[in-house]
Amino acid sequence: MDFKIKPDSCVACMACVRVCPADAVAVEGAIVRIVDEACTRCGLCLPACPHDAIEAVGDVPRALELALAGRAALILSVECAVYFYPAAPNQVVNACYAAGFRTVHRGVLGDELVAREYLDLWADGDWGTMIRSTCPVIVETVRTQYPELIPYLAPVATPIAAEARYLKQLHGVGTPVVYAGVCLTEGGPDVDAAITFEELADLFQRRGIVVSEQAEYFTRVPEERRRHLSMAGGLPLEVLLEETQASRRFRKVRGLSGLGAIARAVAVDRLDLGFVDILPCEGCLDHPLLGPRDELFRRRQIVGATEPARSRAPVVEEAVARGVKVAESFPISQNGHRPQTEAVEAVLKEIGLAPNGKPWDCGACGYATCRAFANAAALGRTTLRSCPPYLDKQARAAQLQAAVDGLTGLATYRVLRDRLASEVARSDRTGDPFAVLFVDLDNFKKVNDEFGHEAGNEVLRGAARECGAHIRTTDLAARYGGDEFVLVLVRTRVEGALGVADKVRATVEGMGRTLGYAEGLVTASVGVAEFVPGRGPETEDVLVAADRALYRAKASGRNQVATGER
Repeated sequence: MDFKIKPDSCVACMACVRVCPADAVAVEGAIVRIVDEACTRCGLCLPACPHDAIEAVGDVPRALELALAGRAALILSVECAVYFYPAAPNQVVNACYAAGFRTVHRGVLGDELVAREYLDLWADGDWGTMIRSTCPVIVETVRTQYPELIPYLAPVATPIAAEARYLKQLHGVGTPVVYAGVCLTEGGPDVDAAITFEELADLFQRRGIVVSEQAEYFTRVPEERRRHLSMAGGLPLEVLLEETQASRRFRKVRGLSGLGAIARAVAVDRLDLGFVDILPCEGCLDHPLLGPRDELFRRRQIVGATEPARSRAPVVEEAVARGVKVAESFPISQNGHRPQTEAVEAVLKEIGLAPNGKPWDCGACGYATCRAFANAAALGRTTLRSCPPYLDKQARAAQLQAAVDGLTGLATYRVLRDRLASEVARSDRTGDPFAVLFVDLDNFKKVNDEFGHEAGNEVLRGAARECGAHIRTTDLAARYGGDEFVLVLVRTRVEGALGVADKVRATVEGMGRTLGYAEGLVTASVGVAEFVPGRGPETEDVLVAADRALYRAKASGRNQVATGER
């Protein structure tokens, strides 16, 4: 079984990313997918999605094929009483027989086999720490994220895997086994097909079977439904009666987040925790596929009402059980899912730090920390396009790039236009005039032709430095285009502007001599115009006026400063 994302419904809201404990959700722009090899099938993403864009997909075609063949044994988990309510469990079992299954079991035999194995382990008190592994989600999470805990897993198969082996021993090795329930990883390779209750209902519909129309009594002698040793999930009742849930020898932990604390206690602090009963949720009745969590007690009430009385004698056939392997091994393999440190650090460098010098850790990307996001990005499960601080950084860089001329470091023409409009509006509001200087290098084409474009670029950079050196921080120096520059001097009359213009002209000439050019080759002409509130000229006209003054300076022999009046 797998969880799949429906592209038509997904809006990449990151809700599934935030709750996935295995970092198994890959996000590439607006495309979200679940990484099957990393997914532990815990199902937390399904109720977290507010857009119903995630679905659990089992092997319905295979299950239907096996049912039609009439040889398959069905393991129907007890939670079916909740899903098919108000239909009685008897009616659901009858519907399964009508669908073509050879025999229908309720998962009790697997619980009994596993509970007996745990009792044998419990009798041996020298294990230090033992993690109960009857939940396949816990086993898979340990295998992929906490390999240091693998040696501490109880070497016991899951109840469904144990029951599947028992049924094949009972009915023949070739008997196919189908599991219908809520935990998508139950049974593993011992189960031939696994489906959800929703898919079982779909199978009934395909076969033309209506559960509510089935007889309210068992139409066949039912398989064993009583328990002798076990509680739901395979935990021995004797253990619960012998030890409190807070004792040193027995600990009950709920939630995948508890594995991190267990890993630290065992692998770092070297503590013996005793028998640790850990489940990702409060049992299968709390599984996301069964509905919202606030209906948990209702579901417990329904299942509790269908629970038969306990058996005083064993309910598994000893002769059959002897041929069933309940023990399980968990080989320690090299963890190949960890990203390279260099790749993670490269992503963190791209994200950068917050203004306070610490990681952003804002969670907007769906991950709790920037490092968790970087790990996922290094594994190819997300991209920097999902990181708002990075996007903001890129936007600021793009904005800065658009505002600053790459060669000279001065403002661009677009910034100049916006600033002129702002200055006109401010002057009209305050009554303060401002001045505009139009600067043009006199013989720039000759410099390019004789000494090359790189030499010309050096002259441009030098001229830009001189333009910026003689203005205040409230003023603006911009590159108009080519070898032309414009200076905006706020709250400045034409007299003051002429003084600045002459300094710019003189220092550009001096810069040319410093660079080793012949006298008079590198010079600048400057045109000066003044904007006076109420008299203009307007935004466009003040530049035109400064440009006309520039041509007057050129006509006067170059290396001159001129206004529109003289």
